[in-house]
Amino acid sequence: MSAEIYPSGAWRGFYSYGADDRHGMQLDLLFSGGIVAGDGVDDVGGFVMHGSYDPVSGTCRWTKTYMGSHDVAYSGARDGNGIAGTWELGRVHGKFRIWPGRRGDTTGADESLGAPEPVEALTAG
Repeated sequence: MSAEIYPSGAWRGFYSYGADDRHGMQLDLLFSGGIVAGDGVDDVGGFVMHGSYDPVSGTCRWTKTYMGSHDVAYSGARDGNGIAGTWELGRVHGKFRIWPGRRGDTTGADESLGAPEPVEALTAG
């Protein structure tokens, strides 16, 4: 069995406030020994990320920190070829979906927010 369940490198995806909007993200992530870290950019600006993942269940938690601004908490789980879940900033929240791929790569771009929530994200440990 592979030591890491998620590939390090370029990832892309989106976050959403509701069913009909998407805000693109491009990320460069490192997954190693249960720690996830990286950086990226979206329509708010540049950010860094740091958190953890469980290599058995595929669950993930990280904080996305916009430099000189605010933090957003992310929680998700393995979902097909990527990670899907929810984000939260105070009382504001929404969904996200990311997947491995080069910047500009459209693979996975048709991924839907309407897809069922991953079982791992819905169950409390």
